Amino acid sequence: MGPYVLRRVLMAIPVLLGTTFVIYLAVYTLPGDPIQALAGPNQVISPSVAQALRERFHLDQPLVVQYGLYLRGLLVGDLGTSFTGRPVAEIIAASWPVTAQLGGTAWIMMAVAGVALGVVAAVRRGAADAAVLFGTTLALGVPFFVVAYVTQIVFGVQLGWLPVSGVEAGWPLAYILPGLVLALSGLPQVARLTRTSVLDGLAADHVETAVAKGLTGAAVLLRHVVRNSLIPVASLLGVSLGYLLGGTVLVEGIFNLPGLGYQIYTAIPQHDGPVVVGIGTMLVLVFLSVNLLVDLLYGVLDPRIRLG
Repeated sequence: MGPYVLRRVLMAIPVLLGTTFVIYLAVYTLPGDPIQALAGPNQVISPSVAQALRERFHLDQPLVVQYGLYLRGLLVGDLGTSFTGRPVAEIIAASWPVTAQLGGTAWIMMAVAGVALGVVAAVRRGAADAAVLFGTTLALGVPFFVVAYVTQIVFGVQLGWLPVSGVEAGWPLAYILPGLVLALSGLPQVARLTRTSVLDGLAADHVETAVAKGLTGAAVLLRHVVRNSLIPVASLLGVSLGYLLGGTVLVEGIFNLPGLGYQIYTAIPQHDGPVVVGIGTMLVLVFLSVNLLVDLLYGVLDPRIRLG
């Protein structure tokens, strides 16, 4: 198991370097002057102050040198400092709980609803199966920001059932609508994979043997079909957790949730590169960690993977 773990960790290192460099390159090559953006559009900064700020944040250095300095700080746990003077690690610590609650709420919704719909579609062939396939296709085709605004108008403004912005209502009320919108990004895949896996399980020889021995339909479904069919679904759900945390940027912006995504949402127009890069690196690390855990879980479930 040790060599397998080491291989997976070593494979994650170039992915981390590549993704963080792309983020860094995308942020620091944006048009506009971050120093002027820091002061505001109607303020004039003296050349001496502007030069001092550029030297402080290494903006006077070539891009490769800036990235190297960022990596050096990253090795000692320093995610940089915002152009406002606030450490990026402090911003992440204050915003992370909101993103974690949003991602966790969306993940639970996606897991429960996706698995339930997939099982129903596989077992109840006909109208129920067609309805699930139609609904998942519709969910894949409608942009999520359209769903976000529709849910805000219907459930928040017209019906008044749920808050449409902020976290003042607390968990879970403040996170139901944004969690639902975020969950819809992965729910169709979970439902369809569950449906396919359960259909394959129902056609397996050992299931037919269990039925021949006199086991009831419910017992066969729970003991011999669903349990085995959920192994690939569990892998998808594990990877989806990383995607959900990374996909909170626009959702938090639409619902005005002060999480990591909202910090990026507000930092980009202000050209606050350290915040965008630092939070982006944090999300990449979370995504890689989740993927590593899923790989290790697969290695435990199937020893042949560790030998591959």
